[in-house]
Amino acid sequence: MQLVTERLILREFEEADWEAVLAYQKDPLYLRYNTWEQRTPQDVQAFIGNFIAQQQVQPRIKFQWAVVTKAGGRLIGNAGIRREKIDEREAEIGYEFAPAEWGRGYATEAARAVVAYGFEELGVHRVSAWCIAENRGSARVLEKLGMQLEGRLREKEYFKGRWWDALLYAVLEQEWRE
Repeated sequence: MQLVTERLILREFEEADWEAVLAYQKDPLYLRYNTWEQRTPQDVQAFIGNFIAQQQVQPRIKFQWAVVTKAGGRLIGNAGIRREKIDEREAEIGYEFAPAEWGRGYATEAARAVVAYGFEELGVHRVSAWCIAENRGSARVLEKLGMQLEGRLREKEYFKGRWWDALLYAVLEQEWRE
């Protein structure tokens, strides 16, 4: 299964993708808002393995796609949507991109396709996402999708020796369609 946008292809992960993912996940800019201090080949192989395992679950409730450029076929990140149960009408999205690709609109383009998949194919009523409050780039992506800021979760995450606030965003089906 794959999703196609103007500049991107969101495709299922393959085992060989780990090297491209490791290349960006070890970047200090990527790690800044992440719980991980560093990434090893074994970490990333397990990370990818989890997504590959999700592809086999039936009925499928979690989708995480490798994001590759149409021009050149470079893997530049990943994006996905997940529900906790098959009949759940709410889903959560998530995405990450190589820091070298930030600011080019790729995250917004991929996330827009993922949200559309949730409403059009999964039939959900609400799509939500959260990000670290200091990660303004990620918050801007969610706002560009038409998501509304629903709240600030104070000191939600603890990593790198400190507490981090998180921002919770969501969009409802009727808002998406307008």
